[in-house]
Amino acid sequence: MTTSPTTKIAIIGAGTIGLSLTALHLVQNPTCQIAIHDPRPDLQSYITTHLPTYLPQVDKATYQTRISLVSDLSSAVKNATIIQEQGPEETGFKQRIWAQIEGYAPPNALFWSSTSGIPASEQNREMKDKSRLVVVHPYNPPHVMPLLEVVPAPSTSADVVERTLEYWRTLGRTPVVVRKECTGFVANRLAFALFREACSLVAQDVVSVEDLDAIVSASMGPRWSVAGPFKSYHAGGGEGGLKSFMEKIGGTVQACWSASDEDVKREGIEVGNAWQDKICRQANESYGVVDTSTRDETTKKVLNVVGH
Repeated sequence: MTTSPTTKIAIIGAGTIGLSLTALHLVQNPTCQIAIHDPRPDLQSYITTHLPTYLPQVDKATYQTRISLVSDLSSAVKNATIIQEQGPEETGFKQRIWAQIEGYAPPNALFWSSTSGIPASEQNREMKDKSRLVVVHPYNPPHVMPLLEVVPAPSTSADVVERTLEYWRTLGRTPVVVRKECTGFVANRLAFALFREACSLVAQDVVSVEDLDAIVSASMGPRWSVAGPFKSYHAGGGEGGLKSFMEKIGGTVQACWSASDEDVKREGIEVGNAWQDKICRQANESYGVVDTSTRDETTKKVLNVVGH
């Protein structure tokens, strides 16, 4: 897999993630051609209005010549090198569409699903050749964030995984293989664990929504942009590394874990319970509608500094 003039990409589903991925391919693979398939009736005006917001550095005429909008699924995928799907998060839909795509696509085309939680082993059940499909889960927004979680099913071929990694590495991204399918994959499991703890602390009035965000962005945020939790705490242990770190403050670590479990249970921190209205109200009062363009530009600067 190379970023050559023959790279033809079919984007199936043109929502927020689909447009962000389209922008990523256009910018990082300047010779690719992209076919966008989405059943929405206003697709032309939708793409014209929204895609440029993901491409501030690219002239409109330049990228328009490399994009085609295709109403028919078979036409969208029949010549594709890569087929990247980000349709509804519904297992039945994904099973049906991959079976259809398999019937139309070239035999060597890569099949990628951008799902945030439905494993390839569930999506591929109606496919004849289950080895072709792999989850490629981007971290939102993918035109900014370098991570892509590559999550094969047990039936996914090693060749599909390797070609997938090669493509994204060529584009300067950070693809990481998740070795075993699990609920939510890895990035969301980590992010939602922190989010649950944040919700628990705010629900107990330990801290406000805005102050908790300040704590994260002024501490672990910048630290983890340089080194993840294992490397950070390994460094925190000095010459003895992580082993020394756990020997020194393992008691505090365990106390925090235990307190978290007790607090989450006591406060009823489950989606939809009473605490949720309180926290959503605070978030709205603090932030209103967030300017994501400012967020994205600042994130790009951070990534440039830390070498991504």
